Amino acid sequence: MESGKTTNMPLVIAIVSVATIGGFLFGFDSGVINGTVDGLRLAFDSDDVGTGFNVASMLLGCAVGAFVAGRLADVIGRKKTLLIAAACFIVSAWGSGIAGSSTEFVIYRIIGGFAVGAASVLAPAYISEVTPAHLRGRLSSVQQIMIIIGLTVAFLSNYLLAEFAGASTAQFWMGYEAWRWMFWIELLPATIFLVALLFIPESPRYLVSREEKAKAEGVLSRLFGGDFARRKLGEIEQSLASDHKPRLSDLLDRGSGKIRTIVWVGIGLAVFQQLVGINVVFYYGAVLWQAVGFSESDALKINILSGSISIAACLAAIALIDRIGRKPLLLIGSVGMAITLTIMALAFMSGSLVDGTLELSDNAGVAALVAANVYVAFFNFSWGPVMWVMLGEMFPNQIRGSGLAVSGFAQWIANFGITMTFPIMLATIGLTGAYGFYAISAAISVVFVWMMVKETRGRELEDMEG
Repeated sequence: MESGKTTNMPLVIAIVSVATIGGFLFGFDSGVINGTVDGLRLAFDSDDVGTGFNVASMLLGCAVGAFVAGRLADVIGRKKTLLIAAACFIVSAWGSGIAGSSTEFVIYRIIGGFAVGAASVLAPAYISEVTPAHLRGRLSSVQQIMIIIGLTVAFLSNYLLAEFAGASTAQFWMGYEAWRWMFWIELLPATIFLVALLFIPESPRYLVSREEKAKAEGVLSRLFGGDFARRKLGEIEQSLASDHKPRLSDLLDRGSGKIRTIVWVGIGLAVFQQLVGINVVFYYGAVLWQAVGFSESDALKINILSGSISIAACLAAIALIDRIGRKPLLLIGSVGMAITLTIMALAFMSGSLVDGTLELSDNAGVAALVAANVYVAFFNFSWGPVMWVMLGEMFPNQIRGSGLAVSGFAQWIANFGITMTFPIMLATIGLTGAYGFYAISAAISVVFVWMMVKETRGRELEDMEG
């Protein structure tokens, strides 16, 4: 941790590899729904509103999962909570494919959302608690790459299944429609996640909080050597309250009784990540491509291009996050997103709706297309990975689980709100107004980061203040 010379890197890498399968499933579970919409509409005879809720229902489970998992991780441990999440991924994947009604499907998707929410907050937190400080940012950022890879694999598997079957609604293996198999494909990585979790250790910070000091020292010794383990054990003990185990009320300042400032910073980071409109840009991307002359059949290739840009941006973030820090990356990302979102809003201002389809001039279309891809790059260079890294490491040991619970809940509620309000904004203030709002949010986030966010690069978790 301090020097990194005695770090057992094979074990650290193994732990990170297992934990980030949760990120892969996060991405896969979020992306798989895109190829199943026609099948859901046909199978459940649902209207646009019903289908929309079928698609968005997972986000409600995500909010609950993030909150419950953050608290549960303080009670039964990070590892056991991730095991529950893995089991939920399996149940959701099987149930979503076998569902015979819209209600049944929504229940299974909410279970999947619970798993996604849990994985979203716990994987980066768990990684931060078992990795050396000088590598923590890079290793925690792997989570974002795995999310993008999960999304891309879901898009690709959906495409291949639909191609082999003839359509997502056509029958495939064993007489079941292809869209059902799109969900069942997830059973393979979810099962691997469940089994692999059995072979990694519990977080030493959690073990100390439960007064299992011998086990904690054993884990620390395996990770960093005996001498460091004994010294670090004392530091962890000092960072925890001696009179009680971590609890939700620790988020309040003992003196004033008000919510700690660090908690508001965590909530701010979580909410601003959604207010910049990243999910809307992804969801509305196909319209952009068609507006500048691409055919519908080219959508998959462009999705793969966007995915490749995202992965490259994440790799750049991994290379820099432990060198220049978290705060500079957030500031660069906020400025870049504010500029590119403004360009998109201005491009949309010049467009017009023809038979319900957006049409832009050639110049405006190219500007919107380039700006959208640069925007995605800025997001994945900064707020995409860095927000999760900071939530996993910025809270003091005593309140990490509770802080994650509240921040993760806020992140998913904001996600749900942005997703559900976009059609309303589209019908009232139009694309220019909607993207203008996201641009203003990105600009405000510059001020928020500059004034409120403190750098955590290279600091031990036991030194975090709040």
